[in-house]
Amino acid sequence: MSSSLVETVDIKAPVAVTWALWSDVTQWPKFLSHVRRVDPMDERRFSWQLSLPGAEKSFVAELTEVVPQERIAWKTIEGVHHAGVVTFHRLDDASSRIALQIEYDPKGFVEHVGALTNLDSTLANYDLGEFKKLAETTAAGEDPRGL
Repeated sequence: MSSSLVETVDIKAPVAVTWALWSDVTQWPKFLSHVRRVDPMDERRFSWQLSLPGAEKSFVAELTEVVPQERIAWKTIEGVHHAGVVTFHRLDDASSRIALQIEYDPKGFVEHVGALTNLDSTLANYDLGEFKKLAETTAAGEDPRGL
């Protein structure tokens, strides 16, 4: 059984800022609460380490499509089945919309409960909220660490 989610967030930051943050894998642990590490293996492959409620996961994902300032798509090639796409939409010169779509195969009790209760959507919304804060702080020229 496969599960999927689609979530969006509007951000007071231009697409150039949101793209720059999301396309830099070193930024992901700052806004993806379950991501502990992402290590580039080469230009297209990344090793992920996740910490989810009740489970530690690792997998290797491969970029399947990169269109600068428009979309980033990926799929796993080792480990759990997971695929997704993030699209970047210009609302005006100073704001953008990010859409996140993920498809995955829940494994184990905790992941099945998360899929059935929409906990996965709640987590995605939380993470998009964290990304929004980071992007808006960056666009405003402030230090995202509050320094």
